[in-house]
Amino acid sequence: MSLTPFSSQIIADVGISFGDEGKGRLIPEVAEELRASAAPVSVVLKVNGGANSGHTAGGIKLNLLPAGVAVPTVPHLCIGSGVVADPRKIWWEARPLEQKGYAVLARLLIDERTLVSDFTHRLLDLAWEDYRTNILAEEPRGSTGRGITPAYLDEVGQWQITFSDFHAGRNWFARKLAQRADRALRLIQHVCRVSPETFAGFFDKLTSAEQRANGESVQLGVFDQAEFDFTRFRGDGPFALNLPLLTEVYWQAGTALARNIGEVRELILRELGAGRTVIGEFGQSYWLDKRHGYSPNVTASHTFTPEFFESAGVPVQRIHAFGVCKAYDTKVGTHTFLTRMDDAHPLTAKLKLIEFGTSTGRQRMVGWFDAVEKGDALRYGGYQDVMINKSDALTHAGDWRGDLLICTAYEDAGGRRYAHVPRNEAIRKTLRPVYTSHPGWSEDISAVRRFSDLPGNAQRYVAAMLKSTLDVAYAGERWPAAGKLPNLRYLGVGPAPAQIIKDVPATPDLVKLADVG
Repeated sequence: MSLTPFSSQIIADVGISFGDEGKGRLIPEVAEELRASAAPVSVVLKVNGGANSGHTAGGIKLNLLPAGVAVPTVPHLCIGSGVVADPRKIWWEARPLEQKGYAVLARLLIDERTLVSDFTHRLLDLAWEDYRTNILAEEPRGSTGRGITPAYLDEVGQWQITFSDFHAGRNWFARKLAQRADRALRLIQHVCRVSPETFAGFFDKLTSAEQRANGESVQLGVFDQAEFDFTRFRGDGPFALNLPLLTEVYWQAGTALARNIGEVRELILRELGAGRTVIGEFGQSYWLDKRHGYSPNVTASHTFTPEFFESAGVPVQRIHAFGVCKAYDTKVGTHTFLTRMDDAHPLTAKLKLIEFGTSTGRQRMVGWFDAVEKGDALRYGGYQDVMINKSDALTHAGDWRGDLLICTAYEDAGGRRYAHVPRNEAIRKTLRPVYTSHPGWSEDISAVRRFSDLPGNAQRYVAAMLKSTLDVAYAGERWPAAGKLPNLRYLGVGPAPAQIIKDVPATPDLVKLADVG
């Protein structure tokens, strides 16, 4: 089918699983689709999260900067007030990209109300993980160690430092940072009960992680290795910091961005008023939202479409949500994973070769497509378009020629079926997935660019993924009219930007195909 018009100048790029769906690659596709239109993409706004949410766009791996970096025709890259941002991390991403020829700083605008995260938040992140494992004797949560949750805790505790503070004078900033450091050290010592030896080790652990993550920047000569040495912030005694040095480093990093700090809300209103398109790029996904997900395996921000307006600072209005997922599911950490594949399954070994976290490098668990999760995200979150990535990864390989599974419901030990995701984690943990089975395919689909050229089994599996999602969303009731159903707008058949099918049939036709299959 021909691509249908977007229903709004505001487009939300959201995940409908548990993160890692490939949301970053959506940005260049939408920008290219609208490039010659009357409403080209003018702004890409990072809506939520911080350096914990990794995106890949145009082959560039990003954490804090919006994926619009990869699209030179997008004039404005914005970081919204719903983000927690370490000013040093902005430099660590921006300067190497500038050296590679990407215009970043000339396009970047950081909202004045964006929250400043810093090294003390990273220490707290590690301390709370230590508390969880050594004091509470629980499994580690699997935090990224980037300090995101402690930074948001400062917001709800009314201890914010925002980027506007870099305009307020050094003494103002220094006083607030000193108070923050004092609170952090008291929490680490007296609440988290971290040992002096463990506390001293945090500095080494963070140094090792950042020197590894920024190795390419050091090799390129953009930064010296000492830039990522956190041991210099260690104080003279236990549970102490070199506060003068910490203050100076962060003051310099923040004030160097002074020209990039301003009114994102005014820019967005201006661009919308001129008829241009704004994309809100979300970190994480619906099921990692701090309110709708399952603690402790949630992020500390809101991860779905309503947060766009809070982070952008503009009035609520029509928004076009683009739900992104993969043709199978992945999770990291200690998540309950009902559709997890058996480690002995040959497809598991194949998928694990390509499934590592962009931010952390952690190995992801892999599982079958869970239509219950995605159907609930549609019913309660809403989205108008869908992008499904990595369908090519399911192609038969080696001696394996087995079927592909889709989870269409959950079931408890007594046989009771759940058409939606239970709100209580204790209940969810007791359930097992109910699957439908679908024949796979052996043909290489990575070079296919037309839906009709896909193998028949691949076409029917794609159709079944969408239909199963709709069956969950509208279980027990009449479906909306055909024009109100979400479209499968893009189908990824490989990691490269060009490996996307854009002529997927209209949803009613896909539903018929799934029924025939």
